[in-house]
Amino acid sequence: MRFAEPIADATAPLARRNPTAKVVAAMLLTLCLAVSLDPVTPAVAIAVELAVLPLFGLHYRALLRRLWPLLLTSALASASYLFFGQKTGETVAAFGPLTVTTGTLDSALSLFLRLVAVALPSIAVFASTDPTDLADSLVQNARAKPRFVIGALAAFRLLPLLANDWEMLRLARRARGVDAGRNPLANVRLFASTLFALLVIAVRRGTRLATAMDARGFDSGRPRSAARTQRFGPADATLIAASGMVGAVAIATSVYAGTFAPLLS
Repeated sequence: MRFAEPIADATAPLARRNPTAKVVAAMLLTLCLAVSLDPVTPAVAIAVELAVLPLFGLHYRALLRRLWPLLLTSALASASYLFFGQKTGETVAAFGPLTVTTGTLDSALSLFLRLVAVALPSIAVFASTDPTDLADSLVQNARAKPRFVIGALAAFRLLPLLANDWEMLRLARRARGVDAGRNPLANVRLFASTLFALLVIAVRRGTRLATAMDARGFDSGRPRSAARTQRFGPADATLIAASGMVGAVAIATSVYAGTFAPLLS
């Protein structure tokens, strides 16, 4: 299982930046996108994000493999606005009691673009960042609590094991003849029992991991040294400033186009 591992070229210019700087840059851009509800602001942000993705060492095909579940979810969430959003403007189509208006179209498009614009920086950051480097940077540069960061890193590293455990449980039950067939109720019961077994395995593994970490002094409370130093330099500060500038340009473009719709109005 490799879904929790970086997929970007580690030698790319932006992939080499400090992990904390990349996280702050993504958060800053997300904050700018939350200011307005219009579709122009996220559209401008998406255009810039797609243009700089190669600088993170990401190929568009690899990005699509990670992004397609979000694209599908965003499309479904936006589709609900088409029929159940506020009915404003002219009627475009009608399906019985459900009607689509220009207002609902605008709202659906705005929601879809905003979700994609927020997701792209996050995917670029975590696809180009090693989890251990991120943990080291949060402790050294963001002054986060080592106990919390190391615990979160350990939990993140266990995620691929859960997928393997689920597959092993499923194959073991099939080998024992436990099969729900086409009965939907039996499938639900089998899924619930398998999920409970996976929970038991996760709790046991987490307990063993916590005991092992305590035995190695992770909860001693003493100052910890760093094996790999994470430096925050001018290039990292420039990345954060550039992210804020992209957000400002996106908002300014929507204001100039006359579509700016502030969140708090």
